[in-house]
Amino acid sequence: MRTRLIEIALAAASLLIPAFAAAAYPEKPVTIIVPYQAGQGTDIATRYFADHLGKALGQPFVVENIAGAGGMVGTQAAARAPADGYTLVMGTNATHVLNEFLYTSAGFDPRNDFEPVILAGTLPMVLVTHPDAPHTSMQDIIAAAAQGASATDIAAPSTTARLVFELLREQSGAPLLMIPYKGSAAAINGVAAGKVSLSIDTITATRPHIETGTLRPIAVTSRTRTPLLPGVPSVAEQGLAEFEVIAWNALYAPKGSPPNVITTLNQTLQNMLARPETRAALHAMGYEPSGGSPADLALFAEAQRQKWAPLIERGGLRNK
Repeated sequence: MRTRLIEIALAAASLLIPAFAAAAYPEKPVTIIVPYQAGQGTDIATRYFADHLGKALGQPFVVENIAGAGGMVGTQAAARAPADGYTLVMGTNATHVLNEFLYTSAGFDPRNDFEPVILAGTLPMVLVTHPDAPHTSMQDIIAAAAQGASATDIAAPSTTARLVFELLREQSGAPLLMIPYKGSAAAINGVAAGKVSLSIDTITATRPHIETGTLRPIAVTSRTRTPLLPGVPSVAEQGLAEFEVIAWNALYAPKGSPPNVITTLNQTLQNMLARPETRAALHAMGYEPSGGSPADLALFAEAQRQKWAPLIERGGLRNK
């Protein structure tokens, strides 16, 4: 009888240990990999989230930029990290949807190598030019391209920018010219210096330069105008009625990360995103906060795959 009581006590203790450990997360600093260069929209927003996660959970959340190959290098590093909750990645529509169709192998499987945590927010894109450029609308750009003008070369500093370019080219029929750039800073400097006529980037990355007059916005890529950049018309209302592209950020953990980690991160971010002051701060960055459950994120990402795979196939974009 005594032996049986000891066995029961030990079994009960073994159940309490995981519960205690679960409540302790995080017990040390957490790394959030941003698979892009510092200064891009994803990086700016992630640093805000990291700062507030650290304050809420009592441990530093440190952003590590691992850029390269359209976000694949950093995302691959996250996929190979220990599934213990101490390495996360801020995924994007490029890393967790588009690259799967653009490249023969991304080095990871976005559905099977990651646990979804939360859709953090969306980032409308904006087409910008030099303030002294002659074109002031999408109609101007399309007309100039049709006439063979050299002033319709467009910098694409990201995979999503490349997708915007391809959709513009497909829907307008204009012979636009894409110039790949490595990161927002290089593309913005290229436009400001007159090395390239236009650039496509997030509002988060471009708005400080728009506010100082270094760049002039032509159109936003959301279906309608956005309060994140008041007064700037959408591409859709400038003649391409079906045009819409929205970038997005979502937090992921390596596959097999403990459920309590996913729950803690999701609930903490949900609470953060519900606060008016958080939403106001993100709006000021050109960022539209989202939210929802891990299951919501999985469904959202799958819908995005169904939306963009056909465009990539039609454009013959794989491995270009």
